[in-house]
Amino acid sequence: MRFAVVEDNETLANGIAHQLRDQGHSVDILHDGGEALDFLRQDSADLAILDVNLPTLSGFEIVRALRRSENTMPILLLTARGDLKDRVMGLDSGADDYLTKPFDMEELNARIRALIRRKPAEGGSILQSGVLSYDRAGRRLQISGEDIAITQRELAVFECLFGRAGQIVSKTQIADHLYGVGAEIEERVVEVYVSRLRKKLSHAGVKIKAARGLGYMMDLPE
Repeated sequence: MRFAVVEDNETLANGIAHQLRDQGHSVDILHDGGEALDFLRQDSADLAILDVNLPTLSGFEIVRALRRSENTMPILLLTARGDLKDRVMGLDSGADDYLTKPFDMEELNARIRALIRRKPAEGGSILQSGVLSYDRAGRRLQISGEDIAITQRELAVFECLFGRAGQIVSKTQIADHLYGVGAEIEERVVEVYVSRLRKKLSHAGVKIKAARGLGYMMDLPE
């Protein structure tokens, strides 16, 4: 999945990003509220973690602006403010959860997992295509009911291509999904992950086609 971490404390932002990337997620880090709002309006993050006290725009203002534009992305607010009034303001502004600093990373991970479980409830958590099934909440990939042995990075590539099935996805887009926007990753790294994924999905009738100079496209069985 793709996360946006908006936090002006660079040490904390990098710490959160490190945890999420270790779990196979891609993470984009932003430090300014105004820049974050522009980014979240244009890019398809799956979940945003927002600090309240940010330069330019506060986390509260970002959440309100996103909700006014009918953006339903799950949002977790982080803040040093522990007063009931501030917690209520954060939730009333449209945030899905609220965590007070300082916090333990294990609690942050638990809250993120809870938000991920809630997100697919509207459209169903398990997606089926032929004998292939994907549990978005549990991040489980199966063929004919059997779990596929797959690494976190390979699963992240699958999520990127699966979410755009039938469309060409560039190597840059895949790299951004894996490591965050602007990460300097050699194209060969993406090619290796795609090659491994292609082999593991071949028994399910899933094809990952290479479009020379453009990227890759996933074809799903009917």
